Amino acid sequence: MHLHFTPTYSSWLNQVENWFSRIQRDVISPGIFTSVKDLKQKLMRYIRQHNNDPKPIKWKYDDPSRRIRPVPIH
Repeated sequence: MHLHFTPTYSSWLNQVENWFSRIQRDVISPGIFTSVKDLKQKLMRYIRQHNNDPKPIKWKYDDPSRRIRPVPIH
């Protein structure tokens, strides 16, 4: 049996997590919402503004101490 690990820095899920992190940081945490409709409008405005000037995420991984290492089997 061989185990294969996907490095934590190469998963496409990191991009999804990054996107939701930005929404949390830029819209939800600092926001005051009077209703669910208000929240939806502010989220959609943020998404439209982002889509008007999209920029790719530049990945940089330079911390070898955080890499997954195989666990020896005894």
